[in-house]
Amino acid sequence: MGGGGWFYVPKVWSPAGGWWPTPVAWKRNTAVCAFGICVVSSMIFKVSADKERRPIAPYKHIPSQRWCKHAKEDDPSLP
Repeated sequence: MGGGGWFYVPKVWSPAGGWWPTPVAWKRNTAVCAFGICVVSSMIFKVSADKERRPIAPYKHIPSQRWCKHAKEDDPSLP
């Protein structure tokens, strides 16, 4: 009686770690991945802000004009 004990687990290899994965240092691996994602995202943001141009001035304020490199040149009405 009782429902404890042994589970049937077929012998299957998978790159994710098997049926019940418990990877060593998963917190560190997660932190490293999050840091890498932040670094890549910030690099993409910087390149995008440097290249952003508006040939026609917008009729209302656009939030990206705060950090855009060429905002004052493209829209002379900005303070």
